Amino acid sequence: MLANPNGKLLVCASELTTNGERLEPVRTAAGKMAKTLRLDIEVVTSGKQFAPIYVFYKNGDEEPIPIYCDKGENPSIQEICAALRNMMFVLSFHPKNPALRSIRKEIMLFS
Repeated sequence: MLANPNGKLLVCASELTTNGERLEPVRTAAGKMAKTLRLDIEVVTSGKQFAPIYVFYKNGDEEPIPIYCDKGENPSIQEICAALRNMMFVLSFHPKNPALRSIRKEIMLFS
């Protein structure tokens, strides 16, 4: 299977939070962004016990870039979407992310 040229979003959570209510809004917001921007999405769970849920942007073999952390709070889906949009927009200006530069217009339309 070929990798998505625009990259993917990784939602990383502890196994302790995968059954909780905190993961669902983060997963939903990341899924909306991934669908809008034609990115892949992957939910990664870890056996380690940590409270925050993270969302990373990963493109190819590059190191994943953190774009969201819930910090143990319960934000709304709209707040998470706004935070993801803002970080992806900022990343679209970095020279290491030409794929995001090409979809910057879609990033700004996402909400």
